Amino acid sequence: MSRVSPHQLTARQVSALKDGSLADGGGLWLVAQGEAKSWYFRFTSPVTGKRREMGIGSVANITLADARRRATEARHQMADGLDPIDERRRQKAQDRKETGITFAEVAQRYIKEMTPGWRDPRAATIWTSSLKRLAFPIIGAKSVAEVETEDVLSILRPIWQTTTETADRLRGRIERILDYARTHGWRDGENPARWRGHLANILPKPSAVTKVRHHAAVPRKDIARVMARLAESEGMAAKAVRFTCLTAVRSGEVRHATWLEIDMAAQIWTIPAERMKTGKEHRVPLSEGAMTVLHEVLPLRDQRAGDLVFPGAKRGRPLSDVALSKALHLAAGTKDVTVHGLRSTFRDWAAEETDYPREVAEMALAHAISDKVEAAYRRGDLFDKRREMMEAWHKNTNI
Repeated sequence: MSRVSPHQLTARQVSALKDGSLADGGGLWLVAQGEAKSWYFRFTSPVTGKRREMGIGSVANITLADARRRATEARHQMADGLDPIDERRRQKAQDRKETGITFAEVAQRYIKEMTPGWRDPRAATIWTSSLKRLAFPIIGAKSVAEVETEDVLSILRPIWQTTTETADRLRGRIERILDYARTHGWRDGENPARWRGHLANILPKPSAVTKVRHHAAVPRKDIARVMARLAESEGMAAKAVRFTCLTAVRSGEVRHATWLEIDMAAQIWTIPAERMKTGKEHRVPLSEGAMTVLHEVLPLRDQRAGDLVFPGAKRGRPLSDVALSKALHLAAGTKDVTVHGLRSTFRDWAAEETDYPREVAEMALAHAISDKVEAAYRRGDLFDKRREMMEAWHKNTNI
């Protein structure tokens, strides 16, 4: 505590101070820097034993009498063994909680603040949609400070065994939103959506109840027939499916591809990191078949409308997943196959019908390397070997 007794300053001294600082005593200080003059309470924390300084406010808003009153309150807190700064923060948090900010409001703030850092441009829409459908009807209007374990279970239990993957993702989203609320001081205590050591004691493991669903793939023996049927179609979606098959990439990467990413002379498609699931740039060698598709769609290039390689029906918009699926179903004569499954067809062909090393096929698929040692030693992208393999794949689909 300050050795100077309180109430040393006069109103005239406060008004006259232009630069520097003056002590009113009892830990209260007036600090002036040019036109700005503010009150501070300086003290040694009874909790940590460290010197601290707490801002009280500007002289323009806080009179000498008000500053002395607040300093007195701080000294009383210290006499009770409390740190005035910590107490002020605790009170602000309590005030915020008493305003009753709802879970839905916190969720919307979280999504808005996190969206710029999310790699997938669809993430905000996916988060919002799942929360609106499944969480908001139960806890959306509830104060975020009052969300408890039973609330979370009311959301998860009806879908935990039927749509386990969706339920687990939703649980993770709720957990992150509640962590965000706690960091802002809008709630206290443990996170009721936490899995480890909490919900894991109540719900069965996702892996124990979920059924692994593989993307249905076109059989290797049928791929040439399906590709021939696709080639007969003049539709943009059919061409996009052919290109997807011949490059072994994900359909989303094809649907959003732009001409600026493609080097026609070098026959290379460079997909930027922000559009890759792995978050790393991916170079795709373009086979003769892939180049044929590009030459078919090149006359339709529209640089003023997104410059998309495979534009959708609406100008400047990409094709939809549904459009590609319909084109594949029509060519295959069945709905029991998926566009993503074409990657499995390619992988099966590479493993069963060729001598190409496993890592060449894995790199063509742009799979993340789970083995840290393998990842450390793999420096290049095996591009020349991949080009050779993709040419062989083109010939296999063109028999």
